[in-house]
Parts: sequence; structure tokens; C-alpha cells
Amino acid sequence: MTRASLAEALFHPRSIALIGASPDPAKTNSRPQRILAKAGYAGRILPINPSRSEIGGLPAYPSVREAPGPVDHALIMVPAAAVLGAIEDCVAAGVPAATIYSAGFAEIGEEGRALQDRIVGIARAGGLRLVGPNCLGLLNVTDAIPITVNAAVEAEPLLPGWLGMVSQSGSMMGALLSRCAARGLGFSKLTSVGNECDLGVGEIAEILVEDEATKAILLFLETFRDAEALARAAHRAHALGKPVIAYKLGRSELGRRIAVSHTGAMVGGDELAAAFFRDHGILRVETLEALVELPRLVLGHRPGTGARRRVAALTGTGGGAGMIVDRLGLLGDEVLVPPEDFRAALATEGVPVSDSPLIDLPMGGTKGQYPAALRALLRSDHCDAVLAVLGSTARLRPESHVEEFILAAGPGAKPLAVFCAPQADGALAVLDRAGIAGFRTPESCADALHATLAWEAPRRRPPVPAQAMEGPRALLAGRAAGVLDEAESCALFAALGLPVPPLQVLQSPDEFTGEGRFAVKILSPDIAHKTDAGLVRLGLEGEAAVRAAAAGLLERARSRFPAARLRGVLAAPMQQGLAEVILGFRRDPEVGPVVVLGMGGVMAELRRSFTLRLAAVTVAEAGEMIGVLPELKPLAGWRNLPRGDLGALAHAVAAFSTLAALPEVQEAEINPLMIRAGAEGGVVALDGLVRLG
Repeated sequence: MTRASLAEALFHPRSIALIGASPDPAKTNSRPQRILAKAGYAGRILPINPSRSEIGGLPAYPSVREAPGPVDHALIMVPAAAVLGAIEDCVAAGVPAATIYSAGFAEIGEEGRALQDRIVGIARAGGLRLVGPNCLGLLNVTDAIPITVNAAVEAEPLLPGWLGMVSQSGSMMGALLSRCAARGLGFSKLTSVGNECDLGVGEIAEILVEDEATKAILLFLETFRDAEALARAAHRAHALGKPVIAYKLGRSELGRRIAVSHTGAMVGGDELAAAFFRDHGILRVETLEALVELPRLVLGHRPGTGARRRVAALTGTGGGAGMIVDRLGLLGDEVLVPPEDFRAALATEGVPVSDSPLIDLPMGGTKGQYPAALRALLRSDHCDAVLAVLGSTARLRPESHVEEFILAAGPGAKPLAVFCAPQADGALAVLDRAGIAGFRTPESCADALHATLAWEAPRRRPPVPAQAMEGPRALLAGRAAGVLDEAESCALFAALGLPVPPLQVLQSPDEFTGEGRFAVKILSPDIAHKTDAGLVRLGLEGEAAVRAAAAGLLERARSRFPAARLRGVLAAPMQQGLAEVILGFRRDPEVGPVVVLGMGGVMAELRRSFTLRLAAVTVAEAGEMIGVLPELKPLAGWRNLPRGDLGALAHAVAAFSTLAALPEVQEAEINPLMIRAGAEGGVVALDGLVRLG
């Protein structure tokens, strides 16, 4: 089925079968027929109920097989145990798409998941695409085709508009519908995806991106189930100038529980989600109100680099603006002092502006000062977005107040956010009709401004040359799933182009030879955190000291870890440097491969100072990651402190991130990776771990 034909079956069906329809108005299963009738649906409605010949004035049929065809879409509302039969009937009748309202599947445990898997298998074999189960349906508001059991749809008028939405929560679909209706904001298409047994957020978003009536897409997410499709949708949306905005719940701890590395323990679901959104050009909000109010702020605008986050603030009520400015500062956005030439130019127009970051002009003052200042801010190049705050008159005289203070400034080329300090629904409606983003609360206003300023264009991950992977692939050829020991891990890192020290693997302490100071560690794939286990000795000088330490480590390991596979002792020359970082890789089941850079050593999990990107990354992107960590800024020569080789670190991060091209590598880590002094001092991997899957 093509995407176009799938879109027709989902959102433009000419006939809809309501499987499990009820004549009892008190029952939920009766609601979809009433909603379709109320909306004026012009297609055929086919109630399916084996014990009824008529429902709601329409002929009813025992099964969809016996209903007059063709049937374009089926809404399944029978108990979970009967869904399998309903799916078989749909396949037999050639129904191309079905929405399953029924619950009792993967969300209740393994038994429900097994039933869900059987349903999906039958549907796929028969060419039937599924939405749900455990969902409230979908709505084509543009063409008045609501296929849903959502009570909010029955209660609220369906207001057509340009917002598309996909929600993993059925109840939140109704909540957002009602919240937007209260603001006069309408939708084009809405979908509740439930368990996403087949069609997920990503594929639905791909359909909405191509929908002419949809200008922006809202996502209410709990997890990622089809991240690749969502990434494709986001890139396509960027190409078409349609913003994608997400609100995400569910900061899962699953990844931390199964991780064997420090990296896995450091990185949680929320950090991974943030990386996914940033790298794919999806705006992320932290408040539900901002999800509703942000689209108007970015409509018609393009993302920046995320590096310039400068706001100019204009107000007639200091307290109202102060709450937003304070929040923006906490989020890392800069509220700027107007430059001197800007203030001088406004002074010639009779508008006094001080050197405060907040331009405070009393709204009862000289007529025209406020719009003059706003006009100048919208045209100035010293800021990237403008905040304008309206006072109490916005509630008393909404039409004239918005006209006099906001619309009189004329259009601008940059995002303009207007916060109404009082509860001024009338003023918000006037702003919306004028195409200007209005905000009801200071929290949502700051949230939306921050998301807009941090918005970046989707990133194209760099291709990894096949030739560069020949050595690493040869090392891993034939390897079974499991953890590599440190020597094997370091060999893989060296094949990727990362510097590692010369290593001696000692089966017996007497095998050691060498001069200088050495580090000695137990070598075992079953003991991940050797320092915690007391199986590392540092700064050993002379053969006798090294051999004695090696013998002691072997004895301690056998005693403390009798089941561990011991492959000997690893001896390496001690290294000197200016700082230690942790470099991690993991293949996340939700968002895919990521590379992590953080402050390393034994304090890695305690500090939790890190940054991450979807892998692979370029050297330039690795440099951006380095710039995020404040602990590494002194190594750039801050206040004449010794410089570290941050260039070599950037190359190491980029090389390490190419593990994304090795699908068998599930998790890997260098901890620590030492940064040496000097512009060409280099870096060296001092400890390593790799887990194959």
C-alpha cells in the first residue's frame, strides 16, 4: 500500500465499519456513530453487530464480511478476545485500514502482547494496516471525518485549522482538542496511536507532513517506537517549512538497569530524547500550554544554529516580564541590554530607553512609544526574538489595546512572543487572528521562546566509509555476543584510529619485562568496574613491583570472583595528561546509536557532566560537544592555563562514533581517555570496554 493510499484509507474513507456498534446511547460503543452523524459525514456508515439488524436508523450487519463493500476503514470496539476474529473478517473483506479501540493487549503484560502479535501477523499477511490497539481513534477535522470514541469530540465543536497532532495518549488528544478550542485554534488531523502495534507516531507524522491542510505537527509522546520513521518525517517537514513540536513524558530507567558501562548509568531516557529532537530539528517544550501556543511563534520561520539565543524584552509591566526573563536566564538564553546606537536612535523618536535588559515603558505614557520601540526591536539585528508584555488594559480593551501597542508596530522578520499579564482571553484571540503568538502564562511563554531559540535544522549524519571499517570488522568477525576484555576492546579502538598505550598481557607475573612506571589491572570480560573491585594498581616501578602486584591481583580476583573468566593481567606504561574524559557509545533501542562525552575517571557517574549526540558525528560536531563541557574550557588556554590537545579529542570522538557502523556493537566505552598537554600532545585511551549483541 502506498503512503497516499494509506492516507486515503485512514483520513478520507468513503465507508466506515463500526465493529461492535451499540444501540445503547449510554455505552461508549454507540458514540462513534453519533459523532460521525453530528459531523455530517457523507460516506457510508456500517454498524456491525451480530445481534442487531438496525442501529441508529442504519442497517446493521453480523460481520464486516457480510456488509456491502467496499469498506475503507474499520473501527474495532469488541472485547480483546474477539478482536482476532474481527481482524480476520477485515482481511477477508479487503479492508485496507482498521483502528482498534479495544484494550487488553501489550499494555497488560505478556499474555496481551502475545495476542497483539497474533493480530499483527494476520493483518500484515492480509495487507491490513492497524492503528492501536488501546487508542481513541483519529479525526480528519478538515473534511469532517471523525473516527473516534473520544468523549471530548462529542462535547467540543470540531474547529478546522492548520495544526496536525499525533498522540500516544488517547485522553491527551481530547485534552489538547479542548484546550485549543478554548483558544480558537483548530486542527487538520488528529490521531491517537495507542500501543502502536503497526502504525506508529512516525508513519502517521509522515502522512501529516504531506497533508496540504497541515502547517505544523504536534506530538505528545511517552516513548519512541518507530524513531526512524519519525526522523524521516521531521527531515521532510523541515524541507517543507512545517515545524514539528514535541512534548515528551516517560524518563525511562530501563537503559540504566541493563547497562554494563558508566556511560549507560549516566545517560537516561530524557537525555536521549533531547538528542533525538535536537538532531532531527524537532522543537521540544516542557509545558502542555506551550505545545498549544508555540506553533504560531515559529510558523513561517526557519531554525537557527541553536548557538545564538538572544532575546529583547519590552514591557509595560515589570513584574509580568520579570518572570519570563528570569526563566529564560535559567534556561541559558540571553536577555540583552539594548546597544547604545539602538538607544540613541529611539531617543530621537522620543522613546527613552535605559541600559537595562528590560525595556520598561509605562503603557499609560506618551502615545506611540511602545509600538515604536517594538518596531525597532523587530528590525534590529542585535536580537533573535522579541518578547512583548501587555498589562491590565489588555483585558479591559482587548481589540484597541492590541491594535495600539502590538499591531501598530507593523510586521517583523523575527519571532514575536506576546504575553498578556492579566487573564486576557479576548486579547489572545485578537493576537491569534492577526497571526501573532500570544501566551497565557509566563511559564509557557518562556518555554516557547527557549524552544524557538534552541531550534536547529535537522542534522545529516556523516557516512562512514566502508574502507575505514574493514579493520574493525575483521577483528569482530565470528565473535559471539558478550563483553570483550580490555585488551580486545583496546585493539578495536586502535583499529578505529584511537591511540592506545602499548599493552602487555601477562598469563603469568613472571612474563613481565619493562622499565618505568606501570599500571597493572586484572584482565577479564566478566569484571567491568575493576577499580571498584580493587583490581587495579597504579604507579608501580620496577619489574619486581609489577610482578608482585600482578600475582596479588590474580589471587584477589580468583577469591572475589570465582566464576569470572580470568585471562591474565594487563600491564601498561603510566600516562600523564591534563584531564580525563569518558567517551561512550550505546545503541539505544529507542533512538538508535549515540556517542557520549563526559568527565571521566572514577567520578564519572557521580559528576554526571556529559553531552551526547546521535552517532556518527563529524570532527566539527565533536568540537561542539567539547565546547559544552565547562570542565574542558580551561584546556583551551583560559587565563593562560596549560592547553590540552582538544583537536585530538575531537578527532577521537568522531572516530569512536563510527561504531554506529558496526551493528554488533551494542555498547562501548573508554574511561578514561586522557587529554595530553600541548597543541599536538594527543589523547590516549587508558581503559576500555565493549559489549557485543
